[in-house]
Amino acid sequence: MTLPKGVATPLASALDKRGYETLTPVQEAVLAEEFAGRDALVSARTGSGKTVAFGLAVAPDILGGEDRFGRPEAPLALAIAPTRELAMQVARELEWLYGEAGAVIATCVGGMDVRNERRALERGSHIVVGTPGRLRDHISRDNLDLSNLRAVVLDEADEMLDLGFREDLEFILEASPDERRTLMFSATVPKGIAGLAKNYQRDALRITTASDEKQHSDIEYRALLCANPDRENAILNTLRYYDAETAIVFCSTRAAVAHLTARFSNRGFPAVSLSGELTQNERSHALQAMRDGRARVCIATDVAARGIDLPSLELVVHADLPTNAETLKHRSGRTGRAGRKGVSALIVPMGARRKAERLLSNAGIKAEWANPPSAESILKRDDERLLDDAQLGVPVDESESEMVASLIEKHGAEQIAAAYIRQFRATRFAPEDIQDVPVTPQKGPRERRESTFESKPPRAREDFEESIWFSLSVGRKQNAEPRWLIPMLCRHGNISKRDIGAIRMQQVETFVEIHASSVDGFMAALGPQMTIEGSLRVTKLDGTPDLSAPPKRDNPDNAGKKPDWKKKPFNKDGERRGFNAKPEGKPSKKFADKPGGKPAGKGGKPDWKKKPKKFD
Repeated sequence: MTLPKGVATPLASALDKRGYETLTPVQEAVLAEEFAGRDALVSARTGSGKTVAFGLAVAPDILGGEDRFGRPEAPLALAIAPTRELAMQVARELEWLYGEAGAVIATCVGGMDVRNERRALERGSHIVVGTPGRLRDHISRDNLDLSNLRAVVLDEADEMLDLGFREDLEFILEASPDERRTLMFSATVPKGIAGLAKNYQRDALRITTASDEKQHSDIEYRALLCANPDRENAILNTLRYYDAETAIVFCSTRAAVAHLTARFSNRGFPAVSLSGELTQNERSHALQAMRDGRARVCIATDVAARGIDLPSLELVVHADLPTNAETLKHRSGRTGRAGRKGVSALIVPMGARRKAERLLSNAGIKAEWANPPSAESILKRDDERLLDDAQLGVPVDESESEMVASLIEKHGAEQIAAAYIRQFRATRFAPEDIQDVPVTPQKGPRERRESTFESKPPRAREDFEESIWFSLSVGRKQNAEPRWLIPMLCRHGNISKRDIGAIRMQQVETFVEIHASSVDGFMAALGPQMTIEGSLRVTKLDGTPDLSAPPKRDNPDNAGKKPDWKKKPFNKDGERRGFNAKPEGKPSKKFADKPGGKPAGKGGKPDWKKKPKKFD
């Protein structure tokens, strides 16, 4: 590989030994002549080789034209990363890049033993890599001397601001020498990053190395639409179908991570979890299990997975939909790195389809909509993998020929092949049965609004001649109202308001009319349990409910009047009504007689409340 002039020999040698044949666009950009010695704000996607890029960029500043470093003292360069995992990853990259130059690299990250870090800083180092909070702590305690600092690098600067490290970053930059060189690398450049660059950089060079389309050109996006109860089964089947060497499943909460990890463990699937509640040691063990192949799936929250780099990551599964377009891109950017292809699969329950469409539209991403892989398609894919197994093409070795002949003579080729198939299938858990749901061509929010209001006007009443009635286990007694029932039915049943006809509310149930053309999709979205949010039961009726009968009341003879339990026990003349009477022998509180004919309600206690008189 031919490098531009000015690259130190030990770094060029390290790149050659590492197998680099060409540089990535961001690495070429930092080696340009106009970049030399200047502050810079570099916008580059995750996985584009940023660590090697800023390692090459600061080499002239910290090596000073020499091929090797001198005796380690106060650090010459400081690299700041948002998370422990990313900081350790940066340190590993710089170790091999500067290995032949004799660099001493120290790490300062949260969750590690601060005493070991302090001793390493006292011994001296050429480069320090750390997280904002721990670096600030060492500076405050005078453990970290920044007086010799020549370059500061902020890696994933946008993520550091998102995680609330702005004050820590400002403290570190203000404690650094004014003549330092400051490089900021960020996937995006929001307003906060632009303000930070303006305050702490001098005449910064702005470099953008990749467009948004190019960032995700190596990622195949798939939106897998499933019935709401089939969400977890859809995740399992997706992992089984792609059978990726390494995959990551994103959840929105720690509880969801723990639940899915337990589900995978019960199925015998090799998976590890990453969430904020884990210790640094547990997180390190989890990532190491992924790197050495003991685990194939990592289940993680967004915060825990920031900045991690898993080798040969082929599949990203969004078990919970991202909250915004940037999170979607960040999650998906874990795969499709360094020219490798990857798949990003969004698990979309039918009630969340519109949210997924808005998300993809805002991100400018076109996804292929489909059902999750079925059990039949997964088994068929297994057979294809079995037939293409590389071991079947390896010639028989001399040491194996005798045993091969013995097996064929004793069991026959057919029996041996059957045993091989059974053994192959035993290593994979059985796929789940998933209900098919209708998948219509994807439309953006604007297109959907236009089609809704222009090509699909509200149905007239006569259009509901072909309809099916459903019963909902909620009524007036539970304060049910159409204003919240209709949106709930649309959201969970994958229908629109125009598909809903009459709604007749009873005391403890509600009858809803659904147009016949939408019934199949409605029932598929609710799933085999026919429930909404786990508690509201939906029942399909065979015919039309008796809507002409008056609502059921406590006293049928008083139809149209207040129910008995709402009436007062006395009329306006003070006479007791014929119902709700108090128990026999317990006189009325208001009309119990007192001595002298004075009613009890005129100031005296009722008889039944008086204490008995004492008799001699």
